[in-house]
Amino acid sequence: MSGLVGRLRAAFGGRTEAAGLPEGLRIYAVGDIHGRDDLLAELLDRIEQDACGAPFDRRILIFLGDYVDRGLQSKQVLDRLTGAGPAGFERVFLKGNHEQALLQFLSDAAFGKTWKYYGGLETLHSYGITELTLSDDPADFERARERFDAALPHAHRHFLETLQLSAEFGGYFFAHAGVRPGVALHRQIEEDLLWIREDFLESSSRYGKVVVHGHTPREEVVVRPNRIGIDTGAYMTGVLTALVLEGEGKRFLQTGDQPLAVAG
Repeated sequence: MSGLVGRLRAAFGGRTEAAGLPEGLRIYAVGDIHGRDDLLAELLDRIEQDACGAPFDRRILIFLGDYVDRGLQSKQVLDRLTGAGPAGFERVFLKGNHEQALLQFLSDAAFGKTWKYYGGLETLHSYGITELTLSDDPADFERARERFDAALPHAHRHFLETLQLSAEFGGYFFAHAGVRPGVALHRQIEEDLLWIREDFLESSSRYGKVVVHGHTPREEVVVRPNRIGIDTGAYMTGVLTALVLEGEGKRFLQTGDQPLAVAG
């Protein structure tokens, strides 16, 4: 009976036990990269150093989405993420709203007028596409879409089209933006997983698991009983963050040399 009660509480936002991971598993969850391949390279080096010699059966890298836009190195980020990756790690790639926007532009040139000012112009520049730098002419949007469609490597396209919406390990649920309070985790819809903000961020609901998310940039990591936010605005701040989870413990790795700031 107690197992059933626990499952019901989890499904309907009841109180959770302390989140944790199974023995032998360590997870590194990486926040929003937004075209900062320089920071990604630095953080991956730190993760590899941190994991060196650690006696874990499984080491998993989870990327929370928003790999592209805003920063100037979106192509380079996708080159790195579609490459071999650090030895000894499994990798899980989640979809962000900016990946959704990029794919929308590929299918609808008219959407480019929105995407351009949403960080898409920087992404196009990283692929050598400059038609929209000084133009909002609909014909130029179509030309840019056609050139981008031709320039996008197959590996990048496959990566973008096969991203996961969420992942679960132990007492943690990973999603780009967050979840809809009052809706069971297995019933969350794509729009909320990619886009939700205030309804999730301001909620004290419990979800049965602690939600690890990005999407909403803050200068500090946000740790609350029901969620952990690790989007530290890398493209603006120069700080890219990884959450390290093992057992019931958690800690953080970041680029740069500034002291870690955490908001409750």
